Amino acid sequence: MKIIQNFINGAYVAAQSGEYLPNYNPATGQIYAQLPDSDARDIELAYLAANEAFYLWRKTSSEKRFKILNRIAEIIDNKNEELAIAESIDQGKPLWLARTEITRSAQNFRFFASAAIQFNSDCNVMDGHAINYTLKTPIGVVGCISPWNLPLYLLSWKIAPALATGNCVIAKPSEITPMTAYLLGEICNEAGLPKGVLNIVHGLGHKVGNDLVSHPEIKAISFTGGTNTGKHIASVAAPQFKKLSLELGGKNPNLIFADCDFEKAATETLRSSFLNQGEICLCGSRILIERPIYEKFKAFLLEKLNHYTVGNPLLDETQMGAIVSEQHFEKILNYIEIAKQEGGKILFGGEALKPKGFENGWYIAPTVIENLSQSSRCNQEEIFGPVVTLTPFDSDEEALDLANGTPYGLASSIWTNNLQRAHVLASELSCGIVWINCWLLRDLRTPFGGMKQSGVGREGGLHAMNFFTEQKNVCVKL
Repeated sequence: MKIIQNFINGAYVAAQSGEYLPNYNPATGQIYAQLPDSDARDIELAYLAANEAFYLWRKTSSEKRFKILNRIAEIIDNKNEELAIAESIDQGKPLWLARTEITRSAQNFRFFASAAIQFNSDCNVMDGHAINYTLKTPIGVVGCISPWNLPLYLLSWKIAPALATGNCVIAKPSEITPMTAYLLGEICNEAGLPKGVLNIVHGLGHKVGNDLVSHPEIKAISFTGGTNTGKHIASVAAPQFKKLSLELGGKNPNLIFADCDFEKAATETLRSSFLNQGEICLCGSRILIERPIYEKFKAFLLEKLNHYTVGNPLLDETQMGAIVSEQHFEKILNYIEIAKQEGGKILFGGEALKPKGFENGWYIAPTVIENLSQSSRCNQEEIFGPVVTLTPFDSDEEALDLANGTPYGLASSIWTNNLQRAHVLASELSCGIVWINCWLLRDLRTPFGGMKQSGVGREGGLHAMNFFTEQKNVCVKL
């Protein structure tokens, strides 16, 4: 049994309560580790450590911060296999996918390490009468709360820019997938990150997560997770005038037009639907297909799924692993039942699986559903699993109405060889990210975030660096 501990002031420590929570291996359904059941006392200890470290860290040169963050990236790269195995066991994702995500975690640190030495101020001259320059200073102690679907990748996506800009961080990883966040503390010590600059506190979101958000001295909260949790965080943080970045849920459409590169569009749509068991906020869960190719496209997907391998995440041939938790497993199965009640036709999957040797794990077959109305719950609510709906359309206008017809607005993809159509639709889609003839092609410099109930603010590049700083204008009269 592995025992996970909090990482506070450069040391691993138990929660003040002395209590622990079970941590499950989704592939087997068995408890394999324990994590601290932390509370407000642990947040206070982390805050005191971070606050004490803040003065020296904010005064640390950008070049020194670059070297430390870059060193963290190098160590993550060197430990890729160890971290990937830990991530796969903890989250249920295929090991080959975990390796890619650990690589991306290192890239996050490397990218923002470079950003630390390139982050510059603005200067504006007023017709020779005055000069205005902008000071960008770190906020102080900030809170970063990351989800369970891409554990180390999304944790590093938040803490790297916060550290690069001179802040000290209290990070709260998901209690469902704490392992790689736990291992990150040792990596930071090895890289020479000063004590107290990064603190990692484990525990329940509604308990210690809420304590983090409500702490009066924590100046900013960066959160990725569910929309309902985001609403609660906003209700707690906004009256305290904390800076907020909320990256929330999605119900992303893929718009497939008859003039697309069919094989490429169909293959990437399959990937966008079921990568990481569909547990990615950017997954395309609503497949909108122009009617002339609807039956052909459907047949292609079903044929490919007939050869899909679901099972042991540690095997290279596994294409889809286990659902992250029993609670989420039951939620997804419940949505499949709702789809049936709403008149949906299950074309493929729609059931739990019991791979040989892993009968107690949480596995669901990739599921394809058609014949659901636009207003159905399974077309309006985020399922966050290996479940997609197929809907035909007859015109660009209808495709746009269907695509925009949910409370969410995170991402979309358009598959067409009509350049004018692609640009017109991209400008009209109510979402923060539009991919044209691709999916999940990410440039870390670009703004990342959603519209409507998919979030507030943008992450990535200078957007993240600006979020973690306060800007002050200084005007000098000449």
